[in-house]
Amino acid sequence: MNSFALKAALDEAWKYQFLTYPNPAVGAAVIVKNHLFVSAHKQAGGPHAEVNVLWESYKAFYKTPDLKTSHEIHEYLIKNHNGFFNEANVFVTLEPCSHIGKTPSCANLLSILKPKRVIIGWPDPIAEHSGGVEILKNAGIEVNVLNDKRCYDLIEPFIKWQKKFVFFKLAQSFNGVITGGYISSESSLNWVHQVRNKIDLLVIGGNSVRTDRPTLDARRIKGNAPDVLIYSKQKEFDKTIPLFNVLNRKVFIEDSLDKLENYKFIMIEGGERLYNELKEFVDWKVFIVTPKLFDRINYKSEDSFEILHTLRNDDLIVFGR
Repeated sequence: MNSFALKAALDEAWKYQFLTYPNPAVGAAVIVKNHLFVSAHKQAGGPHAEVNVLWESYKAFYKTPDLKTSHEIHEYLIKNHNGFFNEANVFVTLEPCSHIGKTPSCANLLSILKPKRVIIGWPDPIAEHSGGVEILKNAGIEVNVLNDKRCYDLIEPFIKWQKKFVFFKLAQSFNGVITGGYISSESSLNWVHQVRNKIDLLVIGGNSVRTDRPTLDARRIKGNAPDVLIYSKQKEFDKTIPLFNVLNRKVFIEDSLDKLENYKFIMIEGGERLYNELKEFVDWKVFIVTPKLFDRINYKSEDSFEILHTLRNDDLIVFGR
């Protein structure tokens, strides 16, 4: 049950990978009164994973008000927990935070609720945010830190985008076709727009711009459009292409990647030529694989990578490095 609970927390956290920027993706699980509850951190500024799962488990047994913010939930649980969590096991993929920022300290909340045991997948990599383990131990709570590589993999973007994190996104059919208009499902297209709403810069090849005439915004979720770098030796483009006419964005046309030094969270969208040129440059690769076969030429590349996780909606979203 213990290993299953951590795996469930990891799987839940991956659903929000990239979408919590600039916060890490974190999952949590609670086993209390022989029930398993699982949740995750869903967006920056919102309740952390531990708070979400503690609240979900408490609500399953007690009638509660409709609370949304971290401060409200912290305050309510501190006043009303009545020892509910004293026999609980809490699993969290990342060390509970000790600092007080936009949200209160999760480690402090747990020290008051006093679960029996807290199992932590990976210690906090940010020194000024660490200290959660000591707070829990000082409260008499049993703490196990696993140093589980799966939990490190989950937060690798967070660690790297303190300076710069770059990933390549490629949508393809099951037989490797990447051309001919939209390939991905509606749910995957919505996910891409959620990610675009978070990234600082989107890089695309000049040929893709000329052929596809894209917009490259986040209109499906009414989100913010990232700045765009068109990576091209040819500097002349038809400025009626929609991407040039999106408000509040910068568009660069350059034959180098020097502009990436000015950004932290960067997605590259492109085809065969751009993938083959930049596949060794990026931190991660994300393949959106739709379960369709097309009678068109598939792209050619030689590459191998480590699969970190696979999300499944109507397509498969495969994260790798």
